[in-house]
Amino acid sequence: MYSVVAARVCWQLLLSLWRCFPAVLACGALLGGNRGVAAQVPTSPEAVKNAAAATEAEMKPYTDVIVNGDVTFDMLPIPGGRFLMGSPQDEESRGDDEGPRHEVEIKPFWMGKYEVTWDEYEIWTFELDIQRRKLNKVEPTAREKLADAVTRPTKPYTDMTFGMGKEGYPAICMTQHGAKNYCKWLTAKTGRYYRLPTEAEWGYACRGGTETAYSFGDDVEKLDEYAWYFDNAEDQYHKVGQKKPNPWGLHDMHGNVAEWTLDQYLPDYYKQFAGKVTQNPWVVPTKLFSKAVRGGSWDDDPEALRSATRRGSNEDWKQQDPQLPQSIWYHTDALFLGFRVVRPLVEPSDEEKAKLWDAGVYE
Repeated sequence: MYSVVAARVCWQLLLSLWRCFPAVLACGALLGGNRGVAAQVPTSPEAVKNAAAATEAEMKPYTDVIVNGDVTFDMLPIPGGRFLMGSPQDEESRGDDEGPRHEVEIKPFWMGKYEVTWDEYEIWTFELDIQRRKLNKVEPTAREKLADAVTRPTKPYTDMTFGMGKEGYPAICMTQHGAKNYCKWLTAKTGRYYRLPTEAEWGYACRGGTETAYSFGDDVEKLDEYAWYFDNAEDQYHKVGQKKPNPWGLHDMHGNVAEWTLDQYLPDYYKQFAGKVTQNPWVVPTKLFSKAVRGGSWDDDPEALRSATRRGSNEDWKQQDPQLPQSIWYHTDALFLGFRVVRPLVEPSDEEKAKLWDAGVYE
Protein backbone atom coordinates (compact mmCIF):
# COMPACT_ATOMS: atom_id res chain seq x y z
CA MET A 1 0.00 0.00 0.00
CA TYR A 2 2.77 2.42 0.96
CA SER A 3 4.60 1.79 -2.32
CA VAL A 4 1.45 2.64 -4.27
CA VAL A 5 1.00 5.88 -2.33
CA ALA A 6 4.67 6.76 -2.83
CA ALA A 7 4.40 6.08 -6.55
CA ARG A 8 1.39 8.35 -6.82
CA VAL A 9 3.19 11.14 -4.93
CA CYS A 10 6.23 10.81 -7.20
CA TRP A 11 4.04 10.92 -10.28
CA GLN A 12 2.27 14.07 -9.12
CA LEU A 13 5.65 15.67 -8.40
CA LEU A 14 6.93 14.83 -11.87
CA LEU A 15 3.73 16.17 -13.42
CA SER A 16 4.10 19.44 -11.51
CA LEU A 17 7.72 19.82 -12.57
CA TRP A 18 6.81 19.14 -16.19
CA ARG A 19 4.13 21.80 -16.20
CA CYS A 20 6.38 24.34 -14.47
CA PHE A 21 9.37 23.77 -16.74
CA PRO A 22 8.39 26.34 -19.40
CA ALA A 23 7.81 28.93 -16.69
CA VAL A 24 11.30 28.26 -15.33
CA LEU A 25 12.70 28.88 -18.78
CA ALA A 26 10.70 32.08 -19.01
CA CYS A 27 12.13 33.29 -15.71
CA GLY A 28 15.62 32.63 -17.03
CA ALA A 29 14.86 34.75 -20.08
CA LEU A 30 13.53 37.60 -17.95
CA LEU A 31 16.59 37.53 -15.70
CA GLY A 32 18.90 37.69 -18.70
CA GLY A 33 20.13 34.11 -18.56
CA ASN A 34 18.75 33.45 -22.04
CA ARG A 35 17.51 36.51 -23.89
CA GLY A 36 16.66 34.34 -26.88
CA VAL A 37 15.10 35.58 -30.10
CA ALA A 38 14.41 39.11 -28.84
CA ALA A 39 18.09 39.86 -28.34
CA GLN A 40 19.39 38.04 -31.40
CA VAL A 41 17.11 38.99 -34.31
CA PRO A 42 19.15 40.87 -36.93
CA THR A 43 18.24 44.55 -37.09
CA SER A 44 17.19 44.45 -40.75
CA PRO A 45 13.84 42.70 -41.27
CA GLU A 46 12.75 40.97 -44.44
CA ALA A 47 11.85 43.61 -47.02
CA VAL A 48 8.07 44.02 -47.26
CA LYS A 49 6.24 46.94 -48.87
CA ASN A 50 4.49 49.30 -46.40
CA ALA A 51 5.59 47.34 -43.33
CA ALA A 52 7.79 50.13 -41.94
CA ALA A 53 6.34 53.11 -40.07
CA ALA A 54 7.78 55.59 -37.58
CA THR A 55 4.47 57.24 -36.69
CA GLU A 56 0.81 56.26 -36.57
CA ALA A 57 0.13 58.45 -39.60
CA GLU A 58 2.60 56.34 -41.63
CA MET A 59 0.98 53.01 -40.78
CA LYS A 60 -0.48 51.17 -43.78
CA PRO A 61 -1.83 47.69 -44.49
CA TYR A 62 0.89 45.28 -45.54
CA THR A 63 1.37 41.65 -46.51
CA ASP A 64 4.15 39.81 -44.72
CA VAL A 65 5.94 36.76 -46.09
CA ILE A 66 7.05 33.53 -44.43
CA VAL A 67 10.32 32.81 -46.21
CA ASN A 68 10.66 29.26 -47.57
CA GLY A 69 7.07 28.67 -46.57
CA ASP A 70 5.41 30.02 -49.72
CA VAL A 71 2.76 31.67 -47.51
CA THR A 72 1.78 35.29 -46.83
CA PHE A 73 -0.47 36.94 -44.24
CA ASP A 74 -2.14 40.34 -44.15
CA MET A 75 -1.77 42.94 -41.40
CA LEU A 76 -4.02 45.98 -40.92
CA PRO A 77 -3.25 49.19 -38.99
CA ILE A 78 -5.30 49.79 -35.85
CA PRO A 79 -5.22 53.45 -34.74
CA GLY A 80 -4.47 54.34 -31.16
CA GLY A 81 -7.29 55.73 -29.06
CA ARG A 82 -9.70 55.24 -26.20
CA PHE A 83 -12.74 53.01 -25.85
CA LEU A 84 -15.17 51.79 -23.24
CA MET A 85 -14.17 48.27 -22.24
CA GLY A 86 -16.99 46.07 -21.02
CA SER A 87 -20.70 46.42 -21.70
CA PRO A 88 -23.52 48.66 -20.44
CA GLN A 89 -25.70 47.20 -17.71
CA ASP A 90 -28.74 47.08 -19.99
CA GLU A 91 -27.04 45.11 -22.81
CA GLU A 92 -28.94 41.90 -23.49
CA SER A 93 -27.18 38.71 -22.28
CA ARG A 94 -24.55 40.77 -20.44
CA GLY A 95 -22.27 38.74 -18.17
CA ASP A 96 -21.24 39.80 -14.66
CA ASP A 97 -17.59 39.76 -15.78
CA GLU A 98 -18.26 42.52 -18.34
CA GLY A 99 -18.45 45.33 -15.82
CA PRO A 100 -18.08 47.88 -14.67
CA ARG A 101 -17.60 49.55 -18.03
CA HIS A 102 -14.43 51.63 -17.97
CA GLU A 103 -12.29 53.74 -20.29
CA VAL A 104 -9.10 52.24 -21.71
CA GLU A 105 -6.41 53.90 -23.79
CA ILE A 106 -4.68 51.76 -26.42
CA LYS A 107 -1.50 52.47 -28.38
CA PRO A 108 -1.51 51.91 -32.17
CA PHE A 109 -0.70 48.47 -33.57
CA TRP A 110 -1.20 46.25 -36.59
CA MET A 111 -3.48 43.23 -36.35
CA GLY A 112 -3.93 40.16 -38.52
CA LYS A 113 -6.73 40.71 -41.02
CA TYR A 114 -7.64 37.06 -40.53
CA GLU A 115 -7.15 34.38 -37.93
CA VAL A 116 -3.89 32.43 -38.31
CA THR A 117 -4.51 29.59 -40.74
CA TRP A 118 -3.17 26.06 -40.88
CA ASP A 119 -1.19 27.16 -43.97
CA GLU A 120 0.84 29.47 -41.72
CA TYR A 121 0.82 27.52 -38.47
CA GLU A 122 1.97 24.16 -39.80
CA ILE A 123 5.10 25.67 -41.35
CA TRP A 124 6.21 26.11 -37.75
CA THR A 125 4.75 23.00 -36.17
CA PHE A 126 6.04 20.54 -38.79
CA GLU A 127 9.24 22.41 -39.81
CA LEU A 128 7.99 22.69 -43.39
CA ASP A 129 10.31 25.63 -44.05
CA ILE A 130 13.33 23.57 -43.01
CA GLN A 131 12.20 20.67 -45.18
CA ARG A 132 11.75 22.98 -48.17
CA ARG A 133 15.26 24.41 -47.74
CA LYS A 134 16.74 20.93 -47.63
CA LEU A 135 14.74 19.85 -50.67
CA ASN A 136 15.90 22.90 -52.65
CA LYS A 137 19.44 22.69 -51.19
CA VAL A 138 19.20 26.24 -49.84
CA GLU A 139 21.36 27.32 -46.93
CA PRO A 140 19.52 29.05 -44.05
CA THR A 141 20.04 32.77 -43.56
CA ALA A 142 21.14 34.15 -40.18
CA ARG A 143 17.50 35.00 -39.47
CA GLU A 144 16.32 31.49 -40.38
CA LYS A 145 18.91 29.96 -38.08
CA LEU A 146 17.37 31.92 -35.21
CA ALA A 147 13.88 30.83 -36.25
CA ASP A 148 15.02 27.20 -36.44
CA ALA A 149 16.17 27.44 -32.81
CA VAL A 150 12.73 28.41 -31.51
CA THR A 151 11.06 25.51 -29.71
CA ARG A 152 8.42 23.73 -31.78
CA PRO A 153 5.58 21.50 -30.58
CA THR A 154 5.72 17.77 -30.14
CA LYS A 155 3.87 15.89 -32.87
CA PRO A 156 0.09 15.81 -32.31
CA TYR A 157 -1.39 12.42 -31.55
CA THR A 158 -4.10 12.89 -34.20
CA ASP A 159 -5.15 15.16 -37.07
CA MET A 160 -5.91 18.43 -35.27
CA THR A 161 -8.30 19.59 -37.99
CA PHE A 162 -10.59 16.70 -36.98
CA GLY A 163 -11.66 16.46 -40.61
CA MET A 164 -13.05 20.01 -40.81
CA GLY A 165 -10.62 21.31 -43.45
CA LYS A 166 -7.08 22.65 -43.63
CA GLU A 167 -6.08 24.95 -46.50
CA GLY A 168 -7.45 28.41 -45.79
CA TYR A 169 -9.04 27.34 -42.51
CA PRO A 170 -8.05 28.69 -39.08
CA ALA A 171 -5.56 26.71 -37.02
CA ILE A 172 -7.16 25.35 -33.84
CA CYS A 173 -6.56 23.36 -30.65
CA MET A 174 -3.31 25.05 -29.61
CA THR A 175 -2.62 26.17 -26.06
CA GLN A 176 -1.78 29.79 -25.27
CA HIS A 177 1.80 28.58 -24.88
CA GLY A 178 1.72 27.17 -28.41
CA ALA A 179 0.30 30.38 -29.87
CA LYS A 180 2.91 32.51 -28.10
CA ASN A 181 5.79 30.33 -29.32
CA TYR A 182 4.45 30.61 -32.87
CA CYS A 183 4.64 34.39 -32.49
CA LYS A 184 8.22 34.11 -31.27
CA TRP A 185 9.13 31.99 -34.31
CA LEU A 186 7.30 34.37 -36.66
CA THR A 187 9.28 37.28 -35.22
CA ALA A 188 12.58 35.53 -35.90
CA LYS A 189 11.40 34.51 -39.34
CA THR A 190 10.31 37.98 -40.49
CA GLY A 191 12.36 40.35 -38.35
CA ARG A 192 9.14 42.07 -37.24
CA TYR A 193 7.91 41.70 -33.68
CA TYR A 194 4.68 39.69 -33.40
CA ARG A 195 2.71 38.58 -30.36
CA LEU A 196 -0.82 37.79 -29.17
CA PRO A 197 -3.08 40.77 -28.46
CA THR A 198 -3.90 41.71 -24.90
CA GLU A 199 -7.54 41.30 -23.96
CA ALA A 200 -7.91 45.10 -24.09
CA GLU A 201 -6.31 45.35 -27.55
CA TRP A 202 -8.54 42.58 -28.81
CA GLY A 203 -11.71 44.23 -27.47
CA TYR A 204 -10.70 47.60 -28.90
CA ALA A 205 -9.98 46.15 -32.35
CA CYS A 206 -13.16 44.05 -32.35
CA ARG A 207 -15.37 47.06 -31.71
CA GLY A 208 -13.70 49.06 -34.48
CA GLY A 209 -14.87 52.34 -32.98
CA THR A 210 -18.40 51.15 -32.12
CA GLU A 211 -20.16 50.91 -28.75
CA THR A 212 -22.91 48.50 -29.74
CA ALA A 213 -23.28 44.83 -28.82
CA TYR A 214 -21.63 43.79 -32.10
CA SER A 215 -19.31 45.77 -34.35
CA PHE A 216 -22.15 46.04 -36.89
CA GLY A 217 -24.76 47.24 -34.37
CA ASP A 218 -27.29 45.71 -31.99
CA ASP A 219 -29.43 43.87 -34.54
CA VAL A 220 -28.67 40.16 -34.05
CA GLU A 221 -30.57 39.42 -37.27
CA LYS A 222 -27.52 40.72 -39.18
CA LEU A 223 -25.15 38.27 -37.51
CA ASP A 224 -25.28 35.83 -40.45
CA GLU A 225 -23.60 38.47 -42.62
CA TYR A 226 -20.63 38.82 -40.28
CA ALA A 227 -20.08 35.55 -38.45
CA TRP A 228 -20.06 31.78 -38.40
CA TYR A 229 -21.87 30.57 -35.29
CA PHE A 230 -24.02 27.66 -34.11
CA ASP A 231 -27.05 28.44 -36.26
CA ASN A 232 -25.24 28.70 -39.62
CA ALA A 233 -21.86 26.94 -39.28
CA GLU A 234 -23.11 23.35 -39.80
CA ASP A 235 -21.05 22.03 -36.90
CA GLN A 236 -17.62 23.16 -38.05
CA TYR A 237 -15.30 26.09 -38.64
CA HIS A 238 -15.00 27.75 -42.07
CA LYS A 239 -12.34 29.32 -44.25
CA VAL A 240 -11.23 32.70 -42.96
CA GLY A 241 -12.53 35.91 -44.53
CA GLN A 242 -15.80 34.57 -45.91
CA LYS A 243 -17.97 36.94 -43.89
CA LYS A 244 -18.12 40.76 -43.86
CA PRO A 245 -15.36 42.53 -41.90
CA ASN A 246 -15.79 44.91 -38.99
CA PRO A 247 -15.37 48.71 -39.49
CA TRP A 248 -11.58 48.41 -39.37
CA GLY A 249 -11.43 45.62 -41.97
CA LEU A 250 -10.90 42.69 -39.61
CA HIS A 251 -12.69 39.46 -40.52
CA ASP A 252 -14.13 36.85 -38.15
CA MET A 253 -13.75 38.90 -34.97
CA HIS A 254 -17.22 37.57 -34.22
CA GLY A 255 -17.36 33.78 -34.46
CA ASN A 256 -15.61 31.18 -36.64
CA VAL A 257 -13.03 30.45 -33.94
CA ALA A 258 -12.60 32.08 -30.56
CA GLU A 259 -9.20 33.72 -30.11
CA TRP A 260 -6.44 33.64 -27.51
CA THR A 261 -5.28 36.80 -25.78
CA LEU A 262 -2.22 37.31 -23.57
CA ASP A 263 -4.17 37.74 -20.34
CA GLN A 264 -5.12 35.67 -17.36
CA TYR A 265 -8.90 35.53 -17.17
CA LEU A 266 -10.15 37.20 -13.98
CA PRO A 267 -13.95 37.52 -13.71
CA ASP A 268 -13.77 40.60 -11.49
CA TYR A 269 -10.78 42.23 -13.21
CA TYR A 270 -12.69 45.31 -14.39
CA LYS A 271 -13.74 46.38 -10.89
CA GLN A 272 -10.37 47.93 -10.07
CA PHE A 273 -10.67 50.33 -13.02
CA ALA A 274 -14.05 51.87 -12.23
CA GLY A 275 -13.93 55.62 -12.81
CA LYS A 276 -10.37 55.55 -14.17
CA VAL A 277 -8.67 55.77 -17.55
CA THR A 278 -6.40 52.75 -17.89
CA GLN A 279 -3.51 52.58 -20.35
CA ASN A 280 -2.75 49.32 -22.16
CA PRO A 281 -3.77 46.93 -19.35
CA TRP A 282 -2.51 43.33 -19.28
CA VAL A 283 -2.98 40.60 -16.67
CA VAL A 284 0.15 38.44 -16.52
CA PRO A 285 -0.92 34.76 -16.19
CA THR A 286 0.02 33.34 -12.80
CA LYS A 287 -2.24 30.29 -12.84
CA LEU A 288 -2.67 27.36 -15.18
CA PHE A 289 -6.36 28.16 -15.65
CA SER A 290 -7.99 30.29 -16.83
CA LYS A 291 -6.55 32.34 -19.71
CA ALA A 292 -8.66 34.95 -21.49
CA VAL A 293 -10.32 34.00 -24.79
CA ARG A 294 -12.48 36.33 -26.88
CA GLY A 295 -14.79 36.43 -29.90
CA GLY A 296 -17.00 33.37 -29.66
CA SER A 297 -16.96 30.58 -32.23
CA TRP A 298 -18.81 28.42 -34.73
CA ASP A 299 -20.02 26.35 -31.80
CA ASP A 300 -21.56 29.25 -29.86
CA ASP A 301 -24.91 31.01 -29.70
CA PRO A 302 -25.18 34.69 -30.78
CA GLU A 303 -24.79 36.18 -27.30
CA ALA A 304 -21.34 34.59 -26.97
CA LEU A 305 -20.19 36.51 -30.07
CA ARG A 306 -20.85 39.97 -28.63
CA SER A 307 -17.86 42.37 -28.59
CA ALA A 308 -17.76 42.41 -24.77
CA THR A 309 -18.24 38.69 -24.10
CA ARG A 310 -15.41 37.17 -22.05
CA ARG A 311 -14.40 33.54 -21.57
CA GLY A 312 -11.70 31.65 -19.72
CA SER A 313 -9.85 28.50 -20.76
CA ASN A 314 -10.82 25.25 -19.07
CA GLU A 315 -9.23 21.96 -18.03
CA ASP A 316 -11.94 20.15 -19.98
CA TRP A 317 -10.28 21.34 -23.18
CA LYS A 318 -7.71 18.53 -22.70
CA GLN A 319 -10.05 15.61 -22.03
CA GLN A 320 -9.09 13.63 -25.15
CA ASP A 321 -5.36 14.12 -24.68
CA PRO A 322 -4.04 10.58 -24.03
CA GLN A 323 -0.57 11.73 -22.94
CA LEU A 324 0.70 11.72 -19.36
CA PRO A 325 1.62 14.35 -18.47
CA GLN A 326 -0.79 16.08 -20.83
CA SER A 327 0.69 18.21 -23.59
CA ILE A 328 1.65 21.85 -23.05
CA TRP A 329 1.04 22.40 -26.78
CA TYR A 330 -2.49 21.15 -27.49
CA HIS A 331 -6.04 21.57 -26.22
CA THR A 332 -7.41 18.49 -27.94
CA ASP A 333 -11.05 19.34 -27.17
CA ALA A 334 -10.91 23.03 -28.12
CA LEU A 335 -11.98 22.62 -31.75
CA PHE A 336 -13.38 26.14 -31.53
CA LEU A 337 -10.16 27.90 -30.48
CA GLY A 338 -7.53 29.73 -32.57
CA PHE A 339 -5.74 33.11 -32.56
CA ARG A 340 -4.51 36.06 -34.59
CA VAL A 341 -1.33 38.10 -34.24
CA VAL A 342 -0.60 41.76 -33.54
CA ARG A 343 2.45 43.96 -34.02
CA PRO A 344 2.80 47.16 -31.96
CA LEU A 345 3.91 50.34 -33.74
CA VAL A 346 6.46 51.02 -31.01
CA GLU A 347 8.63 47.95 -30.63
CA PRO A 348 9.30 47.15 -26.96
CA SER A 349 12.62 46.40 -25.33
CA ASP A 350 14.10 42.91 -25.47
CA GLU A 351 13.13 42.36 -21.84
CA GLU A 352 9.52 43.38 -22.50
CA LYS A 353 9.38 41.12 -25.57
CA ALA A 354 10.54 38.18 -23.51
CA LYS A 355 7.95 38.97 -20.86
CA LEU A 356 5.10 39.18 -23.36
CA TRP A 357 6.16 35.92 -25.02
CA ASP A 358 7.23 33.86 -22.05
CA ALA A 359 5.93 35.13 -18.71
CA GLY A 360 3.22 33.08 -17.05
CA VAL A 361 2.22 29.52 -16.27
CA TYR A 362 1.74 27.18 -19.20
CA GLU A 363 -0.87 24.54 -19.86
